[in-house]
Amino acid sequence: MSDSESDQVAREILSYFIGNPQAADNLEGIVRWRLLNETVYRKVDETRMALAWLIDKGFLTQASHVGNDPIFVLNPEKRDEAEQFLAATEP
Repeated sequence: MSDSESDQVAREILSYFIGNPQAADNLEGIVRWRLLNETVYRKVDETRMALAWLIDKGFLTQASHVGNDPIFVLNPEKRDEAEQFLAATEP
């Protein structure tokens, strides 16, 4: 691991303990929450990109309401095309 990677990991760990001053954990516990956080952030980004693609293709629509997160729904006008897309990509 490079010095910059070690520095980043150290900063993440220190930031956690600063934000949670009562926290106490062993090495394995710290690794678990670091991996969980990393996985969640990666999955959020992947999901955000996939939703944007599905909206761009018209398979989903997005409804926005003031004060609430957007809601995603199947575009009924594109259902047949969506089913064809899924059938074509199945193993």
